Amino acid sequence: MSKEMKITAQKRLVSGSSSVQRIRKQGLLPGIVNTTKGESRLIQMNRHDFDMFLRDHRSESLILDLEVEGDKMRKVLLKEVQHHPVSDMIMHVDFLEISMTKKMRVDIPIRLVGEPVGVTSEGGVLDQLIRSVEVECLPGDLVEGIEVDVSALKVGDAIMVSQIKVDPKLHILTNGSVAVANVSIPKVIEEVVEEAAATPTEPEVIGAKKEGEEGEEGEEGAGEEGKEKASKEKGAGKEEKGAPGDKKAPGDKRAPAAADKKAPAADKKAPGKEKKG
Repeated sequence: MSKEMKITAQKRLVSGSSSVQRIRKQGLLPGIVNTTKGESRLIQMNRHDFDMFLRDHRSESLILDLEVEGDKMRKVLLKEVQHHPVSDMIMHVDFLEISMTKKMRVDIPIRLVGEPVGVTSEGGVLDQLIRSVEVECLPGDLVEGIEVDVSALKVGDAIMVSQIKVDPKLHILTNGSVAVANVSIPKVIEEVVEEAAATPTEPEVIGAKKEGEEGEEGEEGAGEEGKEKASKEKGAGKEEKGAPGDKKAPGDKRAPAAADKKAPAADKKAPGKEKKG
């Protein structure tokens, strides 16, 4: 059965984030009580006293005697404790008024005990998959936590909710097929080094060109030389075509013929002049 403690609180007359922030600065902790009649009552209490109370308990699911100034004593369940996401400071508490003769549903934390064989002898890793189970019981039978022995787990083994051993007064509502914890082989990301080990690498010389670069440059050089050779051959072809063209051209044929015919006539006149003189 969970431990009980009497908590004293005062009625809270203010609400809203700004007003609540002011009372926190005064060392007070805001809270709320949900009664059996469905009413919600605002309260506040000393933060330090409540912190000291929680340090003596493993669970936050506790049954308390809550005494509010100007009101009757109530048997309540500490339903929820809200913590600051960064500092973990308690920011707000919710209480639920209960009847000691009526069953209630509450989440009870699970604590793993023992060292699994799969961890100590087989190199496995223990993983806790869920942190609590939902239980139905009378307020007087509520426990702060449930211990689960995992010492017999080997690599590949798991313990299910249905295997948890609890007092018959506690009825576990969580599905029995849900795994609580298991032992598995640690997952290691291995780098692929087989190909690198099989293929020896030669030291790279600074300034040396790679095969791809040489091939590209060789192809470019061959292409340029081919272009130059082709242009030269084309020019030579033009010259060769030009020589026979001179013989076939009509203008070229007449010019040499006329010159040849006039040249003897000029030679004939030259001797005549010499005789007259």
